[in-house]
Amino acid sequence: PAAAPAQAGEGATSLAEVFRAFFLLGATSFGGGVVAYLRQALVVRERWLDDETFLSGLELSQMLPGLNATNMSVYVGERLRGVVGAVAAALGMILPGAVVVMVLGILYQGQGHDPTVKQILGGVGAAAVGLTLATTVQIGRKQLGNLKDGFLVALTFVAIGVLRVSLPVALLTI
Repeated sequence: PAAAPAQAGEGATSLAEVFRAFFLLGATSFGGGVVAYLRQALVVRERWLDDETFLSGLELSQMLPGLNATNMSVYVGERLRGVVGAVAAALGMILPGAVVVMVLGILYQGQGHDPTVKQILGGVGAAAVGLTLATTVQIGRKQLGNLKDGFLVALTFVAIGVLRVSLPVALLTI
């Protein structure tokens, strides 16, 4: 189990540590696979959250507008160091990606027609899907305790992934 997160005050996690952790996350994660990196960093490596708190933060992050990873950085930064921690975490998460996207956009403008570039981008997408699936399995073991839960997940997957039913329709009917 993870230790209780440090709150502002004596023994608190420094703003530099918060910024550094999220800067590294922002620099090394992308797309759907970011949830796997977030869990690894926040629950396993830093021990700032336990699995239950991580899931609560992830649920909140998914409900709010914006990117889940950015929302999660604000959630964790605020838990650790208040409003200033939220700002430090969000900046750490956003800065690397913003720079990379700008550079890649400039490069893609000149090389986007190249078939090799298209294959590389397809591989990156597949890796993100694989990381998301691995994290879902790791976290979902606790949540999918019976056959009924597994059946509902499979039914939802088939409805959305195979039959291409829209998410709102699937959620309202399943």
